[in-house]
Amino acid sequence: MSKIISVNAGSSSLKFQLFEMDDETVITSGVIERIGLEDSIFTIKYNGEKDVTTLPIENHKVAVQLLLDTLIKKEIVKDLDEIKGVGHRVVQGGAYFDQSVIIDEDVVSKIDELKSLAPLHNPAHLTGYYAFKEAIPNAGAVAVFDTAFHQTLEPKSYIYPIPYKYYVENKVRKYGAHGTSHFYVSSRCREMMGNPEHSRIIVAHLGAGGSLTAVKDGKSINTSMGFTPLAGIMMGTRSGDVDPSVIDYLIEEVGLDMKEVIKMLNKESGLLGVSGVSSDFRDVQEAAANGNERAQLALDIFFRRVIAYIGRYFIALGGVDAICFTAGIGENSFFARKEICNLLAEALGIEIDDDANVNGKGDRLISTPNSKVKVYVIPTNEELVIARDTKRLLNL
Repeated sequence: MSKIISVNAGSSSLKFQLFEMDDETVITSGVIERIGLEDSIFTIKYNGEKDVTTLPIENHKVAVQLLLDTLIKKEIVKDLDEIKGVGHRVVQGGAYFDQSVIIDEDVVSKIDELKSLAPLHNPAHLTGYYAFKEAIPNAGAVAVFDTAFHQTLEPKSYIYPIPYKYYVENKVRKYGAHGTSHFYVSSRCREMMGNPEHSRIIVAHLGAGGSLTAVKDGKSINTSMGFTPLAGIMMGTRSGDVDPSVIDYLIEEVGLDMKEVIKMLNKESGLLGVSGVSSDFRDVQEAAANGNERAQLALDIFFRRVIAYIGRYFIALGGVDAICFTAGIGENSFFARKEICNLLAEALGIEIDDDANVNGKGDRLISTPNSKVKVYVIPTNEELVIARDTKRLLNL
């Protein structure tokens, strides 16, 4: 019996899921938040129960040790050597990695080299890697890259129309993100469609962060996020696509500096910036229902940004067989799915089964037999992809 833990180390957080890989069951899962503060929060779910503890956690090394001590204390594992593999989510793999890899010093060096492309994430991933390596030295370690699935993009899709030397000398290009989610959801969609030889799928990963990907015959051919996760659709606090001249205008005319503008585009824009209410879709929806015009405007912009990419990818794919909704909003908001599909209905011939959309659970088809495009809801499972890759690469 091989146990594998999937790890997602953020700048101040550590998410985890421990799998029994013989049947891919989740033994325990949870998150450690606010690492580095006096009031860090440790949440762990096990045997149908959830424990939440607030305590000071100085750094990721302490967080990892707390997690592993808890696994022993709660008798989730009798010995840490039962954990044979640690799979690490890594946001930015650049052009180096088109698939998951066993972590060695060369891989560590490349992840570190790419930290300028993901300054909040890649250093944290390495911190998590070293902490687990020290705590469970006998467990193998695998890196699973958010960008890997998008390495099938062709230059015509990932090169920016700026002087070419910035691509050659500075690696400025589209990398995309959420690749592990897009891979899982598109693969699951093909299974649900009967594993056709050819397929044209658009995955809408809609959450606090959001991206859409065009997947042709199992390969990503374009995706909405770019050099960083700031590009693409409107998100919770991110602006998505915006005229670059806005940045110059805000610096020259308003007096902001570059760091302030980039912070604003990342942290103060999107649903929050337009609505003035919240970055949470549910809060904005509630405010709109109560007559808040800016909240309604935020929803209207969000929906239209999403359908603009669906239209773009419909053309790029030469048609579409299925649209898949996933992530926080995509999985949980029947309202958002209905509104988006209503906007697509006339152009794409989409017809939604309201009962399946509103009342259904889990992986499911929510379009009617008359719909010209199948529409699915498929809850994403990045942690399972990480665990599967870890098992495969370590031959467990």
